[in-house]
Amino acid sequence: MQKRTIQILFRLNEREADHLYDLVEKSGHSREAFLRAIIEGYQLCEKPDPEFYKAMREISTIGNNVNQLAAKANTLGFTDVQMFTDEVKNLQQLQLDIRKHFLIPSKVR
Repeated sequence: MQKRTIQILFRLNEREADHLYDLVEKSGHSREAFLRAIIEGYQLCEKPDPEFYKAMREISTIGNNVNQLAAKANTLGFTDVQMFTDEVKNLQQLQLDIRKHFLIPSKVR
């Protein structure tokens, strides 16, 4: 566990504080985590709305269903297993790409 022993205290005016609190709230992180990420050079994304998470769950459900269909079809000898496997991988990659774009902070260069 990383120990943080240095405390930094600084003052903001009301406008600056409101702006900081607004950015922190939009990010979905704690104030401390937000400031540490900014210091490390990350550009944080706004926390997506609940519809994003609903869509991600639906994508996951579809992927699971496709995977179960592929397993059953393979057992019964009715389908091209490789095609189904490739499509499941494509769906999983799409889910990862969406998470990277909307959730994972990117390093500012």
